[in-house]
Amino acid sequence: MVTGANGQLGMECRELSKMASDAEFIFVSRAELPIDDPAAVSTFFSNHGIDYCINCAAYTAVDKAETEIDQAFSINADAVAHLAKCCFENNAVFIHISTDYVFDGKNSKGYIETDTTGPLNVYGKSKLAGEIAAMKANPQSIIIRTSWVYSSFGNNFVKTMMRLMKERESINVVNDQIGKPTYAADLAAVVFRIVFSDSGIAPGIYHFANEGTISWYEFACEIKRVGGFSCAVHPIPSPAYPVPAKRPDFSILNTDKITAALSLSIPKWDDSLRQCMSLLL
Repeated sequence: MVTGANGQLGMECRELSKMASDAEFIFVSRAELPIDDPAAVSTFFSNHGIDYCINCAAYTAVDKAETEIDQAFSINADAVAHLAKCCFENNAVFIHISTDYVFDGKNSKGYIETDTTGPLNVYGKSKLAGEIAAMKANPQSIIIRTSWVYSSFGNNFVKTMMRLMKERESINVVNDQIGKPTYAADLAAVVFRIVFSDSGIAPGIYHFANEGTISWYEFACEIKRVGGFSCAVHPIPSPAYPVPAKRPDFSILNTDKITAALSLSIPKWDDSLRQCMSLLL
């Protein structure tokens, strides 16, 4: 069972599932199963023999969350708790996707899974609440924190930059927020590796992002280079681009734990970017 089926990661899981002929997938969007409706979720679990629940659904409107607090917590925390509980009661494995925004962005060396959390915005607080609720309802949960997700599907930084670079002669991009981009197709592959590996993976929290640490400005410059755009890209500090929700300065996730657990070779961010953009150009 894959929730958030029409989102970036959900769509990448859908594409990857076409090569997993020995498994039956159920992809559900919000219209098909509102995960913030506990009764509907409980009934769904009762009616389907689910072995794994991959929760790709989330409230992801970071700035809107500052005013839509109840909605953010309903989907990112309360619904997650109920999904985890249903998995526990039905002997299903719960795999939940979380975010780098659970941290305060003060660690320039990179966050490991056990580092102290301290979200700066409502979105991050709601996602952290979801992590805590999931582990409480189902200690066997697997939580994967990721960062700066993009895909050929949905709305994301890469597609926005490509559109703007086609439309404008110049754009401004912040250069003082540092992190690790993540191609949703690579994240989907890791989730499937967990599901289909013979040895499995221990319950708990893991970090996954592509290799390499860059700024949003550097990310935009590489998008320009790969796409062959003529648009000028100018670096600006975060205060020059004010937004309702404060972002962490450093969103660097250390991926050593998941690399060791799954014997992974994580693709470099620029290699994955080229792969994604080849589908868009």
